[in-house]
Amino acid sequence: MAVGALFVDTKGAEKLEEYTKGGQEANGQETFKSGFAALVGRPNVGKSTLMNQIIGQKIAITSNKPQTTRNRIQTVYTSKAGQIVFLDTPGIHKAKNKLGEYMVHVAERTLREADVILWLVEPTTYIGAGEQHILTQLKNGKVPVILVINKVDMVKKEELFAVIDTYRKEMDFAEIVPVSAFQGKNIETLIQCIFQYLSDGPAFYDEDTVTDQPMRQIAAELIREKALRILEDEIPHGIAVTIEQMKERKNGSIMDIEATVICERESHKGIIIGKKGAMLKKIGSQARYELEQMLEMQVNLQIWVKVRKEWRDSELLLKNYGYLKKEESEF
Repeated sequence: MAVGALFVDTKGAEKLEEYTKGGQEANGQETFKSGFAALVGRPNVGKSTLMNQIIGQKIAITSNKPQTTRNRIQTVYTSKAGQIVFLDTPGIHKAKNKLGEYMVHVAERTLREADVILWLVEPTTYIGAGEQHILTQLKNGKVPVILVINKVDMVKKEELFAVIDTYRKEMDFAEIVPVSAFQGKNIETLIQCIFQYLSDGPAFYDEDTVTDQPMRQIAAELIREKALRILEDEIPHGIAVTIEQMKERKNGSIMDIEATVICERESHKGIIIGKKGAMLKKIGSQARYELEQMLEMQVNLQIWVKVRKEWRDSELLLKNYGYLKKEESEF
């Protein structure tokens, strides 16, 4: 096991030098590797931020609230060395409803399908119940695990050594790589480490592909992100966003988008709309700006709010809102 860290020993430095040669065999022939890398971890450890940083553009939404990612989001990184298909999963947690069960099911299934697993943790020596639960699953699996210690910009180097030692005692990791997803620190080292555990093979996607997510889904998630950041703490867990219409005008200068925010209570609907519509206007304004940056065109965004009581426990509504696929209806 090597530590592909911000600081490495001599052996680690030699291995890192080998990594950065990517795409070359010992005999000088070019190679191309491809495979799947799953990102797992407790909610809010920075999985979506890391993936967005690697891809170089925003695909997965981020916020400081748990359960931000609800579906498995697939993104693609392509370079001369090869292609990595990242599977950003919902955070593994104790499920409280059918939506929670679905999220955990998706995350756990992804562990079995990947070629390599990236386990993201925060830089602390305390391994809580959530991490222990993930650790048990990783130990029982056969897929190599890279421990990614995120948010290293928040701790001193000597504190990071203690974190590494703590986790080293729990499991024999393939690699340990400290990073700062927010600052983009040590990301290239992580990418090269991942390639070490992929096989030679062709690309799964065209080199210009960055995600398998439909544009409507990305638009819905961007709107939900703004709601997550703006609304009160007790509301975001119970909201979903659907795109009713997304149509480009004939002259190609404006995209008309009609969206609906789904909530579980009438009281929540009032908070989302706000006094004289101020809260909904703020959500729409921030979402529209980001959608225009992404689509590179003017966006006419209209948002409505509807109440669907206990939708997170309804299989029918979960399917309607895109969270429960047919093949995943049995947990």
